[in-house]
Amino acid sequence: MSQATPTRPSPTVLVVGATGRFAGLVVPALVERGARVRALIRNPERASSARHRGASEIAIGDLRDRPSLVRAMEGIDGVFHIGPAFVPDEAELGVTLVEVAKQAGVRKFVFSSVIQPTNTQLPNHTAKIPVETALFRSGMEYTILQPANFFQNIEGAWRTVMTDGTFGEPFPVTSRVTRVDYRDVAEVAALALTDDRLAYGTFELCATEKLNRKEIATLMSQALGRRIEATAPDFETWAERAALPYDREQQRLLANVHAHYADHGSGGNDLVLRSILGRPPRSLKAYIQELAQRADT
Repeated sequence: MSQATPTRPSPTVLVVGATGRFAGLVVPALVERGARVRALIRNPERASSARHRGASEIAIGDLRDRPSLVRAMEGIDGVFHIGPAFVPDEAELGVTLVEVAKQAGVRKFVFSSVIQPTNTQLPNHTAKIPVETALFRSGMEYTILQPANFFQNIEGAWRTVMTDGTFGEPFPVTSRVTRVDYRDVAEVAALALTDDRLAYGTFELCATEKLNRKEIATLMSQALGRRIEATAPDFETWAERAALPYDREQQRLLANVHAHYADHGSGGNDLVLRSILGRPPRSLKAYIQELAQRADT
């Protein structure tokens, strides 16, 4: 594990969405590196969850409420931001956050963007470009992370894996998609916010494997000791079963991503992530074994 040299004793970092499935993983990674975390959350009832992850301060606010962001930024050294998925004003929300951080005198800003943000076939990818551009113009020490599809997305399908013995996604079972464990992304984010060596960098982050779903189902079969079949349901069936918290337009954008995977897969390599971490990235095999072990407890 890389050792960080703090930019100042116990920098205070504002983590947007600190109780979320992904940003929440950044909180303990920051605490491990000696940072103080101020969690930006919308619901006060989630404060205990943020504190459980390691946040020492709580700020109640909303990305659509600029005054609440101004209050949350007081005394902040760094910001971590990952935008809400598939919302129509994602770019505007991110740009506003950058503006507020700049006005507050924030030194470092880490943005969790997406792999291939210039892929014009994917509007949810290109929505990241205005935020990246705002950072280039901000004068802050920015670090832009461009992670691949997250391992953690597989967890949403795990109940079906366990109950039905199938692992399905709405694109062909032979499509190869590069993925990454978001805990590795969180580690890079924490390093960027507590050390200077990643300042002004843009980094594509991928795990080593580029597996198709048949190969992933084989890993699941090995971890569980029983056969798991790879399937390819249509998007509507898959979305209904997944109980996605998305409206029709958000589902359309997600369906577009899956259609892109069907036609082209998703590429990437682990060179950058391996170099930053000073070790191999976490593997999908190990992640699936973790899910299987949790199911046994």
